[in-house]
Amino acid sequence: MGDLVLETERLVLRRISEGDAQLQDQLLNTARVMEHLGGVKELHEIEAKHACTMASFAREGFGFMMMIEKATGDLVGHCGLKRVDNTHAPNIGDHEIGWLVSEDRWRRGYAYEAMRSVIEWAFGPAIAAPHVVALTSEANTGSWKLMEKLGLTRRRDLDFSDPAFSDADNPTIQYSLGKHQWESRKCIAPA
Repeated sequence: MGDLVLETERLVLRRISEGDAQLQDQLLNTARVMEHLGGVKELHEIEAKHACTMASFAREGFGFMMMIEKATGDLVGHCGLKRVDNTHAPNIGDHEIGWLVSEDRWRRGYAYEAMRSVIEWAFGPAIAAPHVVALTSEANTGSWKLMEKLGLTRRRDLDFSDPAFSDADNPTIQYSLGKHQWESRKCIAPA
């Protein structure tokens, strides 16, 4: 499987390919899933993000991937690693992790499982990121709680306002995790 990037106990994380924008639009682009991400997107917006991800893989060897459930073969999410590219962020260029999980797979630990693998990949020899960041809003409690569970630390100095988001989802807040923090945490069982 040439598009396989990472594999976990229950998931295959594979590169985005042609046709995945329609699949993501159908399964992940819902009001609840996209609530804190600027709302439901137009298909052309998803296609543009996928084009950026494919270019990132070609240029840097990493990007966002489709989360496929091994047991069913179903698309259950979208996750990965990219560069911070928001022009309002004070840390443009940092390695940023992120995820989406389909509503019917919430509370099953898929995001946690996938992101542990993504973080390990980010800090491994292929990418060798010195640290990763994750962006969200205070209103997105599930997101920042997962960041904390993964060992990321709140970084108020990296907060910024993003006019593309509503007042309810501003400011954008950031968490970060250094490679050494991750290495020392790996020996600790998850909470």
